[in-house]
Amino acid sequence: MSTDNTIYYLTHDDLNNDEILFNHIYPDTKTNYYFSDDFSKDFYIKLAYSGFISTSLLEDKKLYLLPEIQFEYAILDFKDLYISTKVKKLLKKSNDYTFSINTKLDLVLENIETYHKPSWLINEYKDLIKDLSTYKHPTIDFQIMSIELSDNISGELIAGEIGYKIGSLYTSLTGFTSKDKKYNNYGKLQLVLLARYLEKENYSFWNLGHPYMQYKFDLGAKKYSREDFLNRWYKVLDSEYIE
Repeated sequence: MSTDNTIYYLTHDDLNNDEILFNHIYPDTKTNYYFSDDFSKDFYIKLAYSGFISTSLLEDKKLYLLPEIQFEYAILDFKDLYISTKVKKLLKKSNDYTFSINTKLDLVLENIETYHKPSWLINEYKDLIKDLSTYKHPTIDFQIMSIELSDNISGELIAGEIGYKIGSLYTSLTGFTSKDKKYNNYGKLQLVLLARYLEKENYSFWNLGHPYMQYKFDLGAKKYSREDFLNRWYKVLDSEYIE
């Protein structure tokens, strides 16, 4: 919640207005959450491009988009990736599992909704993610990514997440991991495999969102203020000329 308990309505036009975005929204250190009933693909992509991470809010049976320009962010630079001893042991058992991307989107969404009670990735938001998975923006290099870790014997989806890329930047949205004890540490394995994939594919860094969960720091992430995050974010976007 914003520190003054105010949530302002946000529009696509606001994001396209540099005066509003750079001189009012970004410098407002008392406000992080905004809301909208616009679930259009282009608005969502512009939000993501502008550094917002969007969830949703169900209020009086109506779902609203809840874009957040966070006060702080967790960023992983791949040189800082830490792999625990337990995950190293799992990495040696690579015949037991398959790491894949964009092959089981519906199943990942289904597992996320089951795992998180309540889940914000529902209804219009879930439909939007599906629509975005096949959509190409005319000027922004955006892509929804479904990250998947499956058991080779049972075929069960063990862990996964939904995120998106913008140019060489990857942002996590939400994920899940099996609660079965035999899959202990497989959620951490999925994160390590994703970090290795992103590094191999020459991504600039991984935006893990809120810096309030210990597992992100255990992975090697560092905390950035909004200002420092946006400076890094736009430095990459400006260098890639993707808008």
